[in-house]
Amino acid sequence: MFSLHDPIDEALRETLRSYDDFTAALLARRGITTTAAAEAFLSPSYDEHIHDPMLMVDMPKAAERLARAISTKEKITVWSDYDCDGIPGGVVLHDFLKKAGADFTNYIPHRHNEGYGVSIPGIEKIAAAGTKLVVTVDVGIVDNDAVARANELGMEVIVTDHHLPSGELPPAYAVVDPKARADETYPFKELCGGGIAWKLACATLQHGFVGRDAIPAGWEKWLLDMAGLSTIADMVPLTGENRVIAKYGLMVMRKSPRIGFQRLCKVARVNQKSITEDDVGFMIAPRVNAASRMGDPRDAFTLFTTEDESEADELAKKLEAINRSRRAVAGATTKAVHERLEKRKLEGELPTVIVMGDPDWRPGLLGLVANGIAEEYARPVFLWGREGNETLKGSCRAGGSTSVNELMHAAEDAFLEFGGHAASGGFSISAEQVSQLEARLVEALATLPEAKTKVVRADAHLMLTEATTKFLFGLERFAPFGMKNEKPIFAFHDVLVTEVSWFGKAGEHLRLRILRDMFDDTTSEAITFYARRELGDRSTSLEEGARIHLLAYLERDQFSRGQPVRLRILDIHT
Repeated sequence: MFSLHDPIDEALRETLRSYDDFTAALLARRGITTTAAAEAFLSPSYDEHIHDPMLMVDMPKAAERLARAISTKEKITVWSDYDCDGIPGGVVLHDFLKKAGADFTNYIPHRHNEGYGVSIPGIEKIAAAGTKLVVTVDVGIVDNDAVARANELGMEVIVTDHHLPSGELPPAYAVVDPKARADETYPFKELCGGGIAWKLACATLQHGFVGRDAIPAGWEKWLLDMAGLSTIADMVPLTGENRVIAKYGLMVMRKSPRIGFQRLCKVARVNQKSITEDDVGFMIAPRVNAASRMGDPRDAFTLFTTEDESEADELAKKLEAINRSRRAVAGATTKAVHERLEKRKLEGELPTVIVMGDPDWRPGLLGLVANGIAEEYARPVFLWGREGNETLKGSCRAGGSTSVNELMHAAEDAFLEFGGHAASGGFSISAEQVSQLEARLVEALATLPEAKTKVVRADAHLMLTEATTKFLFGLERFAPFGMKNEKPIFAFHDVLVTEVSWFGKAGEHLRLRILRDMFDDTTSEAITFYARRELGDRSTSLEEGARIHLLAYLERDQFSRGQPVRLRILDIHT
């Protein structure tokens, strides 16, 4: 049926004989080489594949301390990050502590006024309000000074985070971070911040506290809507335990009674009952993140925690409006970056690392802009702006196989602060140093091992007549898709274009009708967004009657009354 680019060897084919050739090949490419591993991947089980949270270093200690604070009515403050990992993670602990009858409050720093992480002024503020125990979500692992200040003020701190420490661990009562220690015993290291917050709630339920008996067994599963939202939005690898959390998280999202989530789906035009990881990544998460980038992150937090329908309606509409503003500002910034790059290209070859900035650019939006530029130019991109003070802040994206985290470490003397992952990061830099940043990063890149060129390859050749609903249903066994579990890519050769149209406000998106079956003249739809930017002449030169080769994903067309399988174009060749 398929001509596979990388056929599996006969021994492995025999091991995976209970699966069809294509399924076996996809499993093999994900490193799944046994029947047991295949079943665990294709049919992840909550009961079998969710690990005991108490296996995590310091988790028993953290659970005991939080349970004690609940039982004795100590004032607890949950300090979470302001993005779509920290906010849902904060909601997880909010719902848990409320259910447990705790005395608590949630604290989310304002991106523009307070900045990232746990700050000393914020610690002093919550201490003055009577806080005795601080629980962080998605932050804290590098905030040693702020944790030390909390200790001085008579508070104890439980740090829950998933980032790397900058050196010594913070002097907290407990540090729950699977990446923080070389001797970590937890079997899965890639949980996001919201996932670890959910683990803390599960561990505290397991430990027990005054009032525990009033919480029904299995109630914590309802928190998976927010843990799943964090996991998908934060782009952690969707393998192992993350795959289970994301899969069951989507199940809970589809039937969640959370009124704010329902309203957000409505304004974003997402069908809650069939919500997918793409809906979360492209529709829900941007609106949550827009709250901090363009306004107040507590708006998103309150949306998910309110039980008032009018408040939920108001906040959902507010996030929708803010997101529209975000897109407009990000679009204007992207245009400005492109104009500068075109000018630089006329002056000579672009450097191996692109650095660009403007004091008027919003740092909170630069990650979005940098991501598009990095993908387009296939190299690391660092963009900076300024907000409220003299410190310049920015975001960076890899744009290939180079780790921006490693790159920043190789040029650490150029920054005031920095951090992040292989694919993305953030930094702050002085105005005096910023003019030399590009040269410094280019120099540092030359000292790193040469990055391998990223090659996009199809998983299989496919005939349009084979792209059926039944086939798509089989593919969806591999969902949810994401980091380290990418959507299968298909090559369609020599297909006939029967119609070319452009849509969107600026006519920037491309829709093709392509002949599906020459015997009955049926067609399939193929679309791609921002085709003029991403594909250039390969898209703008297309005409009816052209014969082309396509690389594409398969997806469901929720609005089709005919053929429900649609192609999402990745590349076009004539």
